[in-house]
Amino acid sequence: MKLVIFGLTVSSSWGNGHATLWRGLCRALSRNGHRVVFYERDMPYYAGHRDLTELPGGGCLRLYTGWSEIYRIARQDLADADVVMVTSYCPDGIAATELALSSPVRCRCFYDLDTPVTLARLAAGESVEYIGPRGLGDFDLVLSYTGGTALEALKTRLGARCTAPLYGSVDPELHRPEPEKPQYRADLSYLGTYAADRQDTLESLFIEPARRLPERRFVIGGAQYPAAFPWTCNIHFVRHLPPGEHPAFFSSSRLTLNVTRRSMAAMGFCPSGRMFEAAACGAPIVSDWWTGLDGFFEPGAEIVVARSTEEALAAIEMSDAECSAMARRARERTIEEHTAERRASTLIALIENARSGETVAVLGD
Repeated sequence: MKLVIFGLTVSSSWGNGHATLWRGLCRALSRNGHRVVFYERDMPYYAGHRDLTELPGGGCLRLYTGWSEIYRIARQDLADADVVMVTSYCPDGIAATELALSSPVRCRCFYDLDTPVTLARLAAGESVEYIGPRGLGDFDLVLSYTGGTALEALKTRLGARCTAPLYGSVDPELHRPEPEKPQYRADLSYLGTYAADRQDTLESLFIEPARRLPERRFVIGGAQYPAAFPWTCNIHFVRHLPPGEHPAFFSSSRLTLNVTRRSMAAMGFCPSGRMFEAAACGAPIVSDWWTGLDGFFEPGAEIVVARSTEEALAAIEMSDAECSAMARRARERTIEEHTAERRASTLIALIENARSGETVAVLGD
């Protein structure tokens, strides 16, 4: 299949979760004989942190500065494409949708990698710049990074006819155990872009444990943290980590924390790609709770669930043997169920069934 995608970014992993997901999917799709053409507007804040210039697997990355610049070549790409996909936060999402819906492509998809944010903005009466006035009812298939109640909401709020989850994933060729690096060594680490609606949970499960355990080392990696963030002397900050450093970061963590944005946790079935990365790198994971988590990892055996500071402290006090055994089981399950290869296969099956009018059963659907 030839897939033409109009997305936010694949060339820069700075401050977003889209790029890493697409890199793994593009590589997996290529391995299975599919070709991806990815359209990305060349935004200054991504250009300044660009860490990829060619699509993995030999696909085509088309960077452009304005829609009129690539309209004609995009039409040519769609003339022989099998699938066209528009994603959330695509800067030209509405124009790309109009082009997609007027094209001869047999399967027209929308992929919302930010469904809870999209729905929360609609509920607040805000405009969503990547979805047009007709909603999503004209697409053959609407995919969501989160499952659960988000799928039905896409139908009732935006008119989607056929919805399915396409969760995050990991590429085990890139994410695997590596030797520890001293600068990343941590009793508890956290890797993620700053988000205000994660802050309360981060305070409870990370910052307060750091206050109570001044002899322990805590490490945060990520971007966009404000100057007013409540740092402690034993919390060390690593500004934006490129994807190539993620394995070393996780491999240097005795435990790593997963914190979910409030709007995502409320809908459930919302595993982050970073959680799968950490598991693939052999890092024991402590996570907040959300409905559906136990469908991805078994609490107590493959992951620790912490709902309070006390439970986070108890996780930190686990023995090395307990941590290692839990990490081993989580890594085995990740390699079996949560790879980009598995998600790419799911994507192709969903596309083929959408074209035939059939459905595919997916966890959280």
